[in-house]
Order: sequence, then C-alpha cells, then structure tokens
Amino acid sequence: MSTPVLSRPTRGKLIAGVCAGLGRRFGLPANVVRLLFIVSCVLPGPQVLAYLALWVVLPKDTGGR
Repeated sequence: MSTPVLSRPTRGKLIAGVCAGLGRRFGLPANVVRLLFIVSCVLPGPQVLAYLALWVVLPKDTGGR
C-alpha cells in the first residue's frame, strides 16, 4: 500500500485544503487536524505563517480521491 502524496485536495477543504491534505497524508480525519491547528494557535509560534507557507508550497491534488 502506498503512502498518499502530500497535496491540497479539491474536495473536503474549508479554506485552502492544507489541514485536509495533512490529515489524508498522515491518516487522520481532517477535522482532527483542524482542531489541533486551532488549539495550537493559542501557543506561541509561527503556526499561521506555517499554514500560509503550506498553502503556497503544496500543490493542488490533480486526481485520485
């Protein structure tokens, strides 16, 4: 079984698809990744900048699911 490629899906996304793509890649539900991201925003760090960078860097899903 192959590991899903890290990309932003065109379905199941809310804003940019970054959390949905990360969830698919690591085998987690997208809502769990979204919740972890929201909770992590309370902590100090560059979470929003990392999200924006992934939005720019991750390619859109070209097919598949």
